[in-house]
Amino acid sequence: MALLGLLDVGPSHGFALKRRYDDLLGHDRELRFGQVYATLARLERDGLADGVGLEPGEGADRKVYAITGAGVAELDRWLVTPNVPSGRPSELFTRVVLALASGRPVDQILDGQRDVYLARMRELTAARRSSDVIDRISADFEMAHLEADMRWIELAAARLAEIRDGVTRLLEHAR
Repeated sequence: MALLGLLDVGPSHGFALKRRYDDLLGHDRELRFGQVYATLARLERDGLADGVGLEPGEGADRKVYAITGAGVAELDRWLVTPNVPSGRPSELFTRVVLALASGRPVDQILDGQRDVYLARMRELTAARRSSDVIDRISADFEMAHLEADMRWIELAAARLAEIRDGVTRLLEHAR
């Protein structure tokens, strides 16, 4: 959908789409060229984008793609459809429950994760000082998630005995 949204900005070839994606959305997870061309082929196959010409490039000519009317409709639908939370527990939650179930200490897990989150929060705070607006809003998004995870860590740490008892009861019930 990201590539379809970038095509909505204007027709483009794969190389330019990758560059736009990396600049606007990629941050620390750039798109691979193979992903770009595979996605463009699927968008074209599904009638959401069309090849509209060739543009000279270094070496072979580059196929230029444009969004179709069906692509605009699909993009409009996707943009306004809210994300539904997965409801699946995080890996951290799973580690804490399994450690409690097996009698392992959990403080080390929570402390280690807290340290990693705090280090990442410091990195984001420092990076925000010299970044553009896109990088700042991305950092704000990540920071909000880290802060929520930190609240969960503090809640779990404060309730470890209660959680341990609950895990023990569930395990006994499952026998």
